Amino acid sequence: MPIPETTGAFAIVPHNDLPGAIPFWERLGFARTGGDSAYIIMTGWGCEVHLTQAGAGPWRVPEEHNPFGVFIRTPEVDAIAARVDDLVVRPGGVLRHREWGLYEVGICGPDGMLVRIGWPSRLMREPATAGGDPA
Repeated sequence: MPIPETTGAFAIVPHNDLPGAIPFWERLGFARTGGDSAYIIMTGWGCEVHLTQAGAGPWRVPEEHNPFGVFIRTPEVDAIAARVDDLVVRPGGVLRHREWGLYEVGICGPDGMLVRIGWPSRLMREPATAGGDPA
């Protein structure tokens, strides 16, 4: 699958174990679409995430607290949440409409990184569906 022609800002996420992080992103519904052994481009759900190997210096991921996070903005919140129910941050991250206007879920990613998946509550189809295609 080639890198799509899209516009936007995409997160570059450092991982302590880059090869080990790829299955996590694939489980969310992303596919590898570019990069090399030290920098990987993953695409799915109409967006991209770029992965890099953490190391010394500004990309070092702390052992006890990871300051990095990713927000995936897609109407397919239910479909992604169903793929990773065992990774949902409980109790606070469970799938629901939030007071700030988003229907979202919070999951624990590689290296303890917070990954939130959400869509504006006012734009959600009623009832929320569990289907969808990540491509």
